[in-house]
Amino acid sequence: MQRYSGFGLFKHSFSHHENWQRMWRNPTPKPAYDVVIVGGGGHGLATAYYLAKVHGIKNIAVIEKGWLGGGNTARNTTIVRSNYLLDESSALYEHAMKLWEGLSQDLNYNVMFSQRGCYHLCHTLQDLRDAERLVSANLLNGIDNELLDTRQVAEEIPYLDCSRNTRFPVLGASVQRRAGNARHDAVAWGYARAADALGVDLIQQTEVTGFRKQDGAVIGVETNKGFIGAKRVGMVVAGSTGPLAAKAGFRLPLESHPLQALVSEPIKPIIHSVIMSNAVHGYISQSDKGDLVIGAGIDGWVGYGQRGSYPIIEHTIQAIVEMFPVLSRVRMNRQWGGIVDTTPDACPIIGSTPVKNLFINCGWGTGGFKATPGSGHVFAATLAKGEPHPLAKPFSIERFHTGALVDEHGAAAVAH
Repeated sequence: MQRYSGFGLFKHSFSHHENWQRMWRNPTPKPAYDVVIVGGGGHGLATAYYLAKVHGIKNIAVIEKGWLGGGNTARNTTIVRSNYLLDESSALYEHAMKLWEGLSQDLNYNVMFSQRGCYHLCHTLQDLRDAERLVSANLLNGIDNELLDTRQVAEEIPYLDCSRNTRFPVLGASVQRRAGNARHDAVAWGYARAADALGVDLIQQTEVTGFRKQDGAVIGVETNKGFIGAKRVGMVVAGSTGPLAAKAGFRLPLESHPLQALVSEPIKPIIHSVIMSNAVHGYISQSDKGDLVIGAGIDGWVGYGQRGSYPIIEHTIQAIVEMFPVLSRVRMNRQWGGIVDTTPDACPIIGSTPVKNLFINCGWGTGGFKATPGSGHVFAATLAKGEPHPLAKPFSIERFHTGALVDEHGAAAVAH
């Protein structure tokens, strides 16, 4: 370990970081690339990284209209889990979970992935039946999940109100112990640094304003800084997918909704896992610095407002106080909204579009952050080969024509 004398510390206090090495370059865009990825959030950066590392494609640009990780990646509640109900979605999220478990080592960057467990509370007999079905389906797919009774829940979550006097009695819970949280900024920064080291150009403050096509195939993107050519284009822009797809000449079965969340003042550590309730409709975890991170469902209206609204805040806090009366006097510190794109079956769209050489990765709704490594990995394979990765095949846009939907509303009833 390097040690500094008192004089050394004094000298470095005036450096203002001028000599610190930048985490990634700020390159001038080339005239053309093999692959252009539109969207510099977690999914877009992960896609670029795996394209370069796994598939050897180095001539890549990630184009972001703002700053890297400044969209939904910075506006979520950082929950990671893979205990989805249906085979198709659980396989995709479990693929992501396995990548999460080695991500800090892979990127050589601490993403602060903490497998502290995720509890889904049961308040009715139907909740218990649903939980039993979910646990059984997960175990059949080799995914960890277990069912707890009221006594076990009370022992493992001591501050949760498990008394008989509560309006929504706790009859049990399912728990995935491999689930947990990660640091959202660190995920974006880790992927950005690793992609940059492999030669990927990360181009910020550059907005894609349209697509240039020739003979029905995309040949590049129009931006506010000029045209950038590309052999293939991948669009990973979350809530902005619909308007951008319209500029490419096609429509998608998407709605964009605000998703609000809150953070409290820091308090001593009392919640050591992620706890969520579909019936009471709220979820909570506690960050390493003591903030309570709280959320619920998406707003009922479509829109792009990131300020939020008081009725949603009130409803969310009511749910948390119902579960944890001990928190009733804790003050909220800040609130925000992210814009999520949702599909009719609460599952993503990954694959080709009606425009040749233009591919999309969208519709993750409230499940985007937890899927980040898996989403980037399978989308990179799709872009590299021009055909869907096996895990992405069920999530083609064609399912909305054939009716082969992957309906995950039951396992995603609370936005998390």
